[in-house]
Amino acid sequence: MKRSNPKVVVDGEPQTWIGVNFWSRVGGPLMWRGYDAETVESELRVMRDHGMTLTRSFFYWPDFMPTPDALDETLVEHFRDFLDRHHALGMTTIPTFLVGHMSGENWDPVWRGGRDLFADVWFVARQAWYVRELTARFADHPAVVGWLLTNEIPIYDDWRKRGVGSDRTQRASEIVSWAQILIDAVRAGGGTQPVSVGEGAWGVEVTGQDNGFRIRDLSPLVDFLGPHVYRMESDVVRQHLGAAFVCELLDIDGQPVVMEEFGLTSDYASEENAAHYYRQVLHNTLLAGATGWIAWNNTDYDDLWDQAPYSHHPFEMHFGLTDAAGNPKAQAREVKAFAQVVAEVDLAHCHRPDSRIALVVSSYLEAQFPFTYPQDAAAVFDNTRQAYVAAREADLPVGVAREADGLPDDCALYIVPSVKALTAPTWRHLLELAEGGATVYCSSFVGAHGTQRGSWWPSLDETFGVIKKTRYGIVDPIVEDELRVTMTADLGTLRAGAELVFAVGGTEHSRSFLPVEAREAQVLAVDPHGNPVLLRRRVGTGSMILCTYPLEHMAAVTPGVNPEPTWRLYDALAADAGVRPDVRVADPRVLVGQIHHQDGRRFVWFVSQSDGQLEVAPEVDTGHLVGDDGPVPVLTLAPYGVTVLRLEA
Repeated sequence: MKRSNPKVVVDGEPQTWIGVNFWSRVGGPLMWRGYDAETVESELRVMRDHGMTLTRSFFYWPDFMPTPDALDETLVEHFRDFLDRHHALGMTTIPTFLVGHMSGENWDPVWRGGRDLFADVWFVARQAWYVRELTARFADHPAVVGWLLTNEIPIYDDWRKRGVGSDRTQRASEIVSWAQILIDAVRAGGGTQPVSVGEGAWGVEVTGQDNGFRIRDLSPLVDFLGPHVYRMESDVVRQHLGAAFVCELLDIDGQPVVMEEFGLTSDYASEENAAHYYRQVLHNTLLAGATGWIAWNNTDYDDLWDQAPYSHHPFEMHFGLTDAAGNPKAQAREVKAFAQVVAEVDLAHCHRPDSRIALVVSSYLEAQFPFTYPQDAAAVFDNTRQAYVAAREADLPVGVAREADGLPDDCALYIVPSVKALTAPTWRHLLELAEGGATVYCSSFVGAHGTQRGSWWPSLDETFGVIKKTRYGIVDPIVEDELRVTMTADLGTLRAGAELVFAVGGTEHSRSFLPVEAREAQVLAVDPHGNPVLLRRRVGTGSMILCTYPLEHMAAVTPGVNPEPTWRLYDALAADAGVRPDVRVADPRVLVGQIHHQDGRRFVWFVSQSDGQLEVAPEVDTGHLVGDDGPVPVLTLAPYGVTVLRLEA
């Protein structure tokens, strides 16, 4: 399957944007009122000197549009000076129009009068006028490289729920019409640069919760998708791969993915750990297909302690890549190092190699089928993300395959992790893929709640060659706090007699297994009570492999669990299917990924998930790894470090 990796194109050239969301330390969102050009220029210079040649800039809406039919011309000229200084420094910017939300505060133009953002015809017309007029002023400026309609408008529209929790069908149609009108206003104003919405990519296709901003509806209108990712996690590896998994999920309609916002406040993390986080997010999202990075944000705001939003959200003062005096933090140095790698590999002309391993995402994440529950979609996200973590620990170049788009037919291995439900046609398709030679792995999961509790797998017995021993309405609980699995037959790299130990977790419903008896299937592994855990049914020239325990789900709900043994199972499945990666390491704390240049060069990333120094000897099937000083048979990685080598014949 093809793993998408398109670039934003400007003037016919592919882009790899590396930049920062920008408010000056003099004024923050109110910077345009008392515009300090010299301070702005010094701030831009620091960014440029640390590899950031792009900013995302903001028209603070209440100030730029003081009345329904006028712009503040003084502020317009301040913005023009801002653009001129970008151009003089060889930098570009993406202006953002409707900035009514920022950093924990919502601001309305004084004349809004409570009108609906999307459905009030007069108010939408005023927004379109504003967008068109500002675009017309700056569309020809060489510093403008793109446009964004808004900043996190789901929060501006409904700050408590981001629009989630009510019937969004009508709202979704209003939102896509509103977006079309505003994008048309950009084009009417002469803006030919790439445009996107700036809503955060929090649509149902990623979150499982429908806020009306459906990515599938908006994608045909825009030129890139821009996730905003600030995750809170209970596991370091899940945290480091969280944004990467979001990027994988955004492989929709072949749109470029730009990390429009990411970062952290120094009030939540030490400088050392902040640097580790930046390094991990940057490199892991690159390997997941992102082609642009705009950090939040350029500076700290200690002098704005008595100004909203910083007065009531004081942690928002310290998201900066520099401190309030303009001194670079470790995060800025990480971006600089990353920018050097991007330049060295010429990422604009690179692509992700295709994959023959599909990680299946159930359509129950996004489809909003009748009489299903929010917990069902949440479990799809959590379980599949944990499977993504395990696959990355096994160095597998998985492609994320959405059931809603139809599964690809060209893979050798399909991983269906802890899934409660797929549609009936998909189950038929998976069996056909196995009959055609593929290995299809599915792990059982009854769901995290008690309504229609059970795996919605039609013809389970016939599909997997077993006889299920379940009772209606009753789960078979996992009693022990750890699951010991013993291999009873060989499976790829797992040999008979090998033991895997898994942490057990879940709710009173999901902490359960599927009791079966083998009929046509071969038992590959058992639990301490002799219950089958892994079974293989040969079909056609391929295999259907059943796991009777929700391994991915148990790991997904367990804090600090990674790496856990599911990676060994995935490595074994890949070996069995003949699709083990040609470069790998035996230590799951080192994640391996590849990027290929159009001229034939192959670059290999090694990303450590250890808080200590690691030494690893990569396994290379063909060729050898080369660094700046020659061949690298053994690699030393600093804590949470990243090394990029070339793979040569």
